[in-house]
Amino acid sequence: MTQPHALSGLGAVAADYDVLLCDIWGVIHNGRESWPEACEALARFNREGGTVVLISNSPRPTPGVVVQLDQLNVPRESWKAIVTSGDATRFELGKRAPGPAWIIGPDRDAPLYEGLGLELAASAEDAAFVSVTGPTDDEVETPEDYRERFAPAAARDLEMICANPDRVVQRGDRIIYCGGSLADLYESMGGRVTMAGKPYGPIYALALTEAEQLLGRPVDRSRVLCIGDGVVTDVMGANQQGLDCLFIAQGIHGDAARGDDGKLDPAKAADLLKAETTYARYAALDLIW
Repeated sequence: MTQPHALSGLGAVAADYDVLLCDIWGVIHNGRESWPEACEALARFNREGGTVVLISNSPRPTPGVVVQLDQLNVPRESWKAIVTSGDATRFELGKRAPGPAWIIGPDRDAPLYEGLGLELAASAEDAAFVSVTGPTDDEVETPEDYRERFAPAAARDLEMICANPDRVVQRGDRIIYCGGSLADLYESMGGRVTMAGKPYGPIYALALTEAEQLLGRPVDRSRVLCIGDGVVTDVMGANQQGLDCLFIAQGIHGDAARGDDGKLDPAKAADLLKAETTYARYAALDLIW
């Protein structure tokens, strides 16, 4: 498999693209602070005539993510639209109303369910399906904490709707588990899982529709660049959509793609990608202009 091209900065290829579908967590912030150089790179792309659509596996619908970005001092000039896994997942949940749904996740994800007409089940025994956004307390819980809880749902062959396909994210200097890790556990127990976020098609359809509305014309897919640090989400999603990808090889991967000189080692980046049978046209340690 061909190694990704080591990109000095977004500016080196910006003229080749009209649209960026850019991941959020791990590319422009780490959950505790935003990264000014990454935000400025996106803002400059917008200023120079491009269109940035942020595409996130957050289980919350777009308005909640806007609030979070504002709190983290991400300039609104860095994006023109946002599409989340929560947005895409609401369509799946709505099709299954009234449920009842056995819901697992922190209280902050409650907006995902607003206005869908879902009834809530107290346990797997009373549910028609399971909906997961992530661990209830992601500061301390691991997927194994849910094995016993998931057993009755798997035994009843209940479908799980997972609103966040990410396995892990970096929060500050820590790696925490996300909904995708719980979905992996459920599948390993024989359970059925449905997801609409990255790398699956529904979220890309929403994002490209947003881009078309902003451009006022159909999107030329050869001029769309996906940016992200998740190999099995961002990179795999780009591959499945036939879109170019810039792999941000730091973040959740630590120094795994860094050479002895402190710079990106394309061979090491390729090893991270090959482990999941994926490919990225470009790679960089961080998003800069």
